[in-house]
Amino acid sequence: MWKIAVGFVIFAGIALYLISVGGNKVDMTGEKHGAEAVHAPDAEKGSEKK
Repeated sequence: MWKIAVGFVIFAGIALYLISVGGNKVDMTGEKHGAEAVHAPDAEKGSEKK
């Protein structure tokens, strides 16, 4: 039983660390469909124009 508690504490610590490192860039809303799905344009495609 204590192994479950230790595993949970370790997992929670890793999760909190990743969230704190990501800051406001972490998107935890799940999948997006339709108009709310925003895709950033490719930077490489813009630089190929001549």
